[in-house]
Amino acid sequence: MALLLHRIGRFAYRRGWLVIVAWVLAVGALVGTGIGLGGQMQESFAIPGTESQDAIDQLAAVFPQTAGASARAVVEAPDGASVEDAPYRDAVTEMEAALEGVDGVASVLGPFDEYAGDQVSGDGRTAIIQVQFDGPSTDVTQAQLDEVTATRDIATDAGLDVAFGGEVFQDTSFGLTITEALGVLFAGVVLFITFGSLLAAGLPLVTALVGVGAAFGGISIVAFLTPVSSTAPMLAVMIGLAVGIDYALFILSRHRTQLARGQDPEESAAEAVATAGGAVVFAGLTVIIALLGLLVVGIPFLSVMGVGAAFAVLIAVLGAVTLLPALLGVLGRRLVPKPGSRAHRRANADDEGGPRPMGRRWVDTVLKAPVVFVLVVVGLLGAAAVPALSLDLNLPSAATDPEGSSTREAYDMISEGFGPGYNGPLIVTVDITQTTDIFDDLDAIGARIGELDDVAYVGQGLPNQTVDTAIIQVIPESAPDDPATKALVQNIRDLEPGIESDFGTPIAVTGYTAVSIDISQRLSDALVPFALIVVGLSIVLLLIVFRSVFVPVKAALGFLLSAFGAIGVTVAVFQWGWLGDLLHITPGPILSFLPILLMAVLFGLAMDYEVFLVSGMREEYVKTREPRRSIVHGFQHAARVVTAAALIMFFVFFAFVPEGSGAIKGIAFALAVGVAFDAFLVRMTLVPAAMALAGRGAWWLPKWLGRILPDVDIEGEGLRAHLEQEEWARSRPAAVLAERAEFGLPERRIGPLDLEVPGGGVLVLRGDAVDRRVVAATLAGRLAPVDGRVAVLGLPLPGSTAEVMRRVAIAELSADAAVSGGTVGELIARRLDATRPWYRLAPSTAAADEWSQKAALAIGGEFDQDTPLEALGAEARAIVATAAALAERPKAVVLDLDEAPGTATPALWDALAVLVPAGTALVIGIGRSAAPPATGGLLAARGIRLVEPAAPRSARSGAPDAPSSIEPANDPQEVLR
Repeated sequence: MALLLHRIGRFAYRRGWLVIVAWVLAVGALVGTGIGLGGQMQESFAIPGTESQDAIDQLAAVFPQTAGASARAVVEAPDGASVEDAPYRDAVTEMEAALEGVDGVASVLGPFDEYAGDQVSGDGRTAIIQVQFDGPSTDVTQAQLDEVTATRDIATDAGLDVAFGGEVFQDTSFGLTITEALGVLFAGVVLFITFGSLLAAGLPLVTALVGVGAAFGGISIVAFLTPVSSTAPMLAVMIGLAVGIDYALFILSRHRTQLARGQDPEESAAEAVATAGGAVVFAGLTVIIALLGLLVVGIPFLSVMGVGAAFAVLIAVLGAVTLLPALLGVLGRRLVPKPGSRAHRRANADDEGGPRPMGRRWVDTVLKAPVVFVLVVVGLLGAAAVPALSLDLNLPSAATDPEGSSTREAYDMISEGFGPGYNGPLIVTVDITQTTDIFDDLDAIGARIGELDDVAYVGQGLPNQTVDTAIIQVIPESAPDDPATKALVQNIRDLEPGIESDFGTPIAVTGYTAVSIDISQRLSDALVPFALIVVGLSIVLLLIVFRSVFVPVKAALGFLLSAFGAIGVTVAVFQWGWLGDLLHITPGPILSFLPILLMAVLFGLAMDYEVFLVSGMREEYVKTREPRRSIVHGFQHAARVVTAAALIMFFVFFAFVPEGSGAIKGIAFALAVGVAFDAFLVRMTLVPAAMALAGRGAWWLPKWLGRILPDVDIEGEGLRAHLEQEEWARSRPAAVLAERAEFGLPERRIGPLDLEVPGGGVLVLRGDAVDRRVVAATLAGRLAPVDGRVAVLGLPLPGSTAEVMRRVAIAELSADAAVSGGTVGELIARRLDATRPWYRLAPSTAAADEWSQKAALAIGGEFDQDTPLEALGAEARAIVATAAALAERPKAVVLDLDEAPGTATPALWDALAVLVPAGTALVIGIGRSAAPPATGGLLAARGIRLVEPAAPRSARSGAPDAPSSIEPANDPQEVLR
């Protein structure tokens, strides 16, 4: 991972403008396509598999006029007057007629109609006009809503107050306000304080804003294809902005520190992307896993939200490891801190000397009494979590809409005129296919429902035209989000077995209120399995990253403390009303998907801080094996960055609270509080205290587990070793270079060998087939060396295995391969077709003809590309196989002549000298009895190194602990010319 990121960082640095232009084009394409398609945000709270949703689906099939979206026009007469007075009644009747003419309206039920229910208030001042559309709310267009609201003038001209409500009038607009901009401004201030440079502070903002633009464009495209909640883009913007700034901050901080220590800007950028970028990739992957965990809940609108936010995080990670180093490449040395500046002094400060920074002073304080700090943090977060015990979940209703909005006015008018339950009517569907006394049975069912507690009104049963389904409207006494309404829904459902037994008429409860209750229940049921899946996967990921059992378990338990603490504070503010006026909050139930969304997002962000903080501790522990020093060192060097990252997160999230939409307001508040709890109490206090108590046990990992876990090298140890090998390989350019190199397997090692074959030279390996083929395969990049240093064509192994494999070709000399190849040209063409890149469309016949002629010329044979291979001698077949390998245009060719007995002759050596280009190296394997190329031959002019690799004899016989050696038949240092 570190090596791959190092190469990505270096490429982006060197090709800065190319990468920047690619990002601009990609973001422009996404945003332009999204705007061009015109996708709209739509609230769709469908939840397949629940009783309420199944009932809605059934109504859509058998009672379509009741299954569509609904709206309400609420009219109110002046004080002392009644809507039944002549001027007002006429206006209401006229308004009904106008609503019936709106496109997409299936039916209108006015307060004075024959089949009207309880639609006039007891004091006569307020009346409700029911409007039913012929499709779901996702199909209702803004133009239709404008036509509905245009009928307002009829009533207002007569002196009535009018407000419109219902699910179709929910605010689904997406937009940013000045408070969100202030959040970005605060983030910029924190960045400036952190870096002490406006130029450096602007880079994380640029990458984050570009990433947010790309994420919004992608979500807009999805909104054209499927319903997307208005909360989804806001959530993606909020999370994408926060993590985008933080991820770039972490990499840029590492880069600036290295620049202040005198490192070359290009090397620094590549190393920062490889090390800090590795932490960013794994932190981002943890967030993505957590967000995609929302898919297991099985609620479509929540799945879309999770995928949208995960996409924003993915873009933030890509921006941090590609766009940021490109910007670093464009700016070059302008980001180097000035000598004597605070950033320069901080980067060059000794861990044990000089003035102690705030982070060092804090961790020293924590480590003086770690038990006390553990108890204090657990106690504080436990107390904050107490309000969570009274958590009441529900979907947003008009009761929490902004004051002055039409939906809020309609809600309040109905509550005052009729009672709160009229804002959340329930629909009871009745299957009447098995009854012969329909109306009497419906009356009896309605009477039985009316006997339940919390029922304000039960309407008459209304059958459909095919007389197979009927509906009964039930009005609760309590508000839609009141726990009593939830109890009523369950009580009606509990009547179903008795009603079916007595009347043969199964019933079901549906309607917007019932759907909201079912969603809340589904989310509550899914919370535990969701937590197990997400936390479990992330623990595995952290186990791989830190190679420790204690670290991921401690990280997960710390997250649970901060998550429940954040939920508790959110309940106190949003449900109990603490500080409600200050934050412009109307107290009410907590958004039903807030806890599960909080767990998904906060867990990922908490693991960000865990990775950023503990990776430095592990890096130091790998070097020193001193637990306490590792805690101090890692904390001191990461505390400033983690503090800045947490403050940025807090400001960005909290900026969405005062003026944010009703749904996003609670989510933003919970995330802001959760980030503060997790960063400052858990990660920066509980983590060092707990790790100090664990001592060396904090880094314990069972040996059997260590063997099966992949080593991702997040600390960059493998990268540093690779860079050292690269420097060594560059300092001694050669076709093959080896120092104390051992090949094969740990239990059967070949070597050690010291080799240096010049560019275009020849290495002859003579010995047993297994030994020489292991060495040859390693030099071709097909096997990894066991120990020592090995470089091929200036590329160190195993770090550059992929590049070596692309530049070294292996000639297939086995008799079976040769005979089955058909003709000479077919063998070469088949080799080219199997190895050439997809973008090279030129036919292989021309190249096959060219190399067939070269092979014939080299061996002095009379054959062409149409000659059957079986008609050739062993030497000619070997030359043809070598030509097929050379057709790939490699820098080196490996061939083992023992697979074609009798071919290691002076004629073949001379033919190879003619066929193989002067700059192409050769690695040739021959048997023990075969003679190497003669010192006076054509091939010897290139410089030949002859070695006889072999495993130690004791290793062959199974004796343990035998030192590696070289068979002494020929001196491996001999160069034949």
